[in-house]
Amino acid sequence: MDLRHCVIPAAGLGTRFLPATKALPKELLPVLDRPVIQWAVEEAVAAGAREMVVVISDGKELIQQHFSPQPALEQLLEQRGKVAELEAVRRSDHLASFVWVRQDRPLGLGHAVLCAAEAVGGLPFMCMLPDDLSYGPVPVLTQLIDAYSEYHTPILALKRVPREQISRYGCAAIAESHGRVHRLSAVVEKPQPQDAPSDLAIMGRYVLTPDIFDALRDTAPGTGSEIQLTDGIGALIGAGAVHGVEFTGELLDVGTPAGWLATNARLALDHPGLSAALRAAMVLVTA
Repeated sequence: MDLRHCVIPAAGLGTRFLPATKALPKELLPVLDRPVIQWAVEEAVAAGAREMVVVISDGKELIQQHFSPQPALEQLLEQRGKVAELEAVRRSDHLASFVWVRQDRPLGLGHAVLCAAEAVGGLPFMCMLPDDLSYGPVPVLTQLIDAYSEYHTPILALKRVPREQISRYGCAAIAESHGRVHRLSAVVEKPQPQDAPSDLAIMGRYVLTPDIFDALRDTAPGTGSEIQLTDGIGALIGAGAVHGVEFTGELLDVGTPAGWLATNARLALDHPGLSAALRAAMVLVTA
């Protein structure tokens, strides 16, 4: 398999976090000791990706700076003997190679993925939304790669959600199942609960084949007058098999203020250097 690329759409405006994201991209909001997007890149690298194709828009240049060397900062840390901090700063520079692609207009997730076509070329690729953080012994992208190595088809991450929540997600209709791997018969973008073909939501992790780009070029604007990735994947189902993996572990929300706060608290409870401080703060709040 030549799955060297991971496409990371990061061009959104981050309106849910305003005014914090007026100048700071939401992808740089910290989760514990590193920004949201670095967690995403680390998951992709763990799954075998070597080249990140990050789709950004005007005003998102700070993301690019985060993954670029900062000689003045590194020199200062070195002079002050801050070895651990220096290693942490340098780590983000050497995680992978990066290609930066512009999305000039907010035309939807499908359009953002299409913007990466030239950088990816004719190869299969991973794709992930940094709004969710993988939590569990086996990263979600790695589980999708394992399925791709067997089926060699597009692979989607699936999770069962309560019916009343399915309208927040794309939804998968199932043709047949083999354990936690399902062959899909259709996908529907944000259906109403009474219209949803299943309770399996499409989450923000994919392995896609290069024919998705032609499908997206032919995809008309859908929900929200945007080009939906779900609609492009639906076109692929008409031409061949598409599978979904009902993954183990969790995807923790960092794309909303409430989810971001809960994720920070949950990870801090497991962190050897932060758990005691968080528990002490919780005692003070509840006293």
